[in-house]
Amino acid sequence: MPIHRRRALPSEIVLASASPRRIELLRQIGVDPHVIPAHIDESAIRSADPVHLTLALARAKAHAVGVRPGVPVLAADTVVEAGGLILEKPADRSDAERMLRLLSGSEHRVVTGVAVLRAAGELMEGHAESRVTFETLTESEIAACLDSEEWVGVAGAYRIQGVAARHITGLCGSYSNVVGLPLHLVYSILTQ
Repeated sequence: MPIHRRRALPSEIVLASASPRRIELLRQIGVDPHVIPAHIDESAIRSADPVHLTLALARAKAHAVGVRPGVPVLAADTVVEAGGLILEKPADRSDAERMLRLLSGSEHRVVTGVAVLRAAGELMEGHAESRVTFETLTESEIAACLDSEEWVGVAGAYRIQGVAARHITGLCGSYSNVVGLPLHLVYSILTQ
């Protein structure tokens, strides 16, 4: 099998997100990003296709932060797709409960779109998909997930690295993608 040559990871990178999970994941692979959150109207970008939606949102975030001389800008967006519905961040506890009930006892997709804007204005992008299966949740288990407040600010109303982990019976694909940033995809794009 041939050995592929890659460039080294950039010494500097801008992350177009203030997500503590994305920052932590990047640090895990040796990248300490400069954080400049992108401010876009996410509700203005719609699509019924989760791949198209996440890539469009990631592109918009990267462009909102803009080109930085010599420093790539990394942007990402994650959604959950269950039963043909796209689940973004829940609006409130009631919305989170609706999502958890939808995920209970079924498999769903977690899709993350990634966009990297290079200094020359070149945009590189890709997406990752993972499949997650939840056991059927009891009323008290749903209440415990809601009471943890781990649903706040996360697509699909759960964090795989939190309380919900005890209810996950299967994972196919990238774990880091479900957390919020597919590290292998990010590494591949940054080192191309």
